[in-house]
Amino acid sequence: MEGSNELPLVLSQARTAGPVLRVLVVEDDPPVRQACAEIADTLGLVAETADSLAAARRALGKGPVDIVLLDLNLGNEDGLLLLDELRLRHPAAVVVLMTAFVSVASAVEGLRAGASDYLAKPFTIEELSAALERAAQRRSFDAEARQLRERLRTGRGMGSLVGRSPAMEKIYRILSKVAFTAHPVLIVGESGTGKELMARTIHLNGPNATKPFLPVDCGWLDPNLLEAELFGRIGQSTAGTHCAETGVLASVEGATVFLDEVGEMPLELQGKLLRALQQKEVRPASGGEPVPLTARVLAASSRDLSAMVDAGRFRKDLFYRLNVVKLQIPPLRERRQDIPLLAAHMLELLVPQTEEPYTLGADTVQLLMEHDWPGNVRELQHAIERACALSSGPVLHLGDMPTQLQDVRLHRGAEMHPSLSRTGAGEGLGPGPGSAGDLPTRVLSIAEMEKNAILNTLRQLKGDKLMTAKLLGIGKTTLYRKLKEYGLADDDD
Repeated sequence: MEGSNELPLVLSQARTAGPVLRVLVVEDDPPVRQACAEIADTLGLVAETADSLAAARRALGKGPVDIVLLDLNLGNEDGLLLLDELRLRHPAAVVVLMTAFVSVASAVEGLRAGASDYLAKPFTIEELSAALERAAQRRSFDAEARQLRERLRTGRGMGSLVGRSPAMEKIYRILSKVAFTAHPVLIVGESGTGKELMARTIHLNGPNATKPFLPVDCGWLDPNLLEAELFGRIGQSTAGTHCAETGVLASVEGATVFLDEVGEMPLELQGKLLRALQQKEVRPASGGEPVPLTARVLAASSRDLSAMVDAGRFRKDLFYRLNVVKLQIPPLRERRQDIPLLAAHMLELLVPQTEEPYTLGADTVQLLMEHDWPGNVRELQHAIERACALSSGPVLHLGDMPTQLQDVRLHRGAEMHPSLSRTGAGEGLGPGPGSAGDLPTRVLSIAEMEKNAILNTLRQLKGDKLMTAKLLGIGKTTLYRKLKEYGLADDDD
């Protein structure tokens, strides 16, 4: 090992209140092994050494390891064998490979097998210290990303994201990583899917959460106002002197600028935005000296930007610059299993306004699950708020929902049961409410209706009993008793 005797001060992990990271040095050369351990100790890490695969396995058996410095050539043993085991049994460990036999092939093989870094022998103290610093940061980043992903998945994350569908799980995985970076993110989805909420969640879970979140509606502002809002301008004061108004891109260091409906931005401004992102500086709209770009840029669009690029209405180079990471938010009709969770969450948020908790009747849950929601989450929120405003009791029934939702339900019912509709020309979908023609061929008893309501809601919620009881407005003990009557109770209920 080569280099000076001066070492960096401390790893970033040592500057935080988190636990000290454990490092395992797997190296068959005693001087190198000892030097690596000493440097790791000096940097605030807890180092342990192993001179063979067997010794390494014993060390790993004692408990989790955060960082592994692994020599690829341990005498007659292949270090890649241990790398495979680490990926299976210790997937959270960050692995840095070391070898004196430098080759592109071995480096690529090790990195593809899961290593995060590569050191070629002989390496300097500075190179090893930098590798350990990167490994510690990667370990910390991965841990924070997993914690954030779990908070989002269980509904405890900031930003009020709700959902457990596979589509939302995929979004949580991406979001938990991009929140800790400064890369641009392009959020796409239909109107009402929650693109701004997604952008706020990225900001609030990142390192600059205390800095401002600055949304800019590119489709609503006049082009001149939009340019001044983004880039600033040089104005003239009442005394005749020039004064600068800073745009949001350079207003507060560490802020997040959210460009909503970026596809509506005029082509000329698209070019100016591209230059700002590439050169990391902002030029005011009316002249003046450029200032550093200090904000992170997130963008969103409900339109197909790639199609707009093909049509010449959006710059291809700007599209690629914004589309470093893409978050595709699915429409609500493609994640119907999240609808009851969203509805329950919205009802909880409304309690301070309504001053009493509301629950959903079984007929309402069924209606919400059947509707296609062209307005997505925004439409669902408006429907829930309207129902709370018009309901005469704590349970929201079908009649409390917006008329258009009920009309769709009646139309579908007429299509499924044509015998319930009159066949005469010009007589509409069928008899009016309350007439004998509304009755099905077999009248269900109250007990049967109750059973159907419970079982349908339980099926829609994927067996979540607590949420089923909450949405139906019954106690969990009552639900368990009913399920036992139906012969469906679990042994541990």
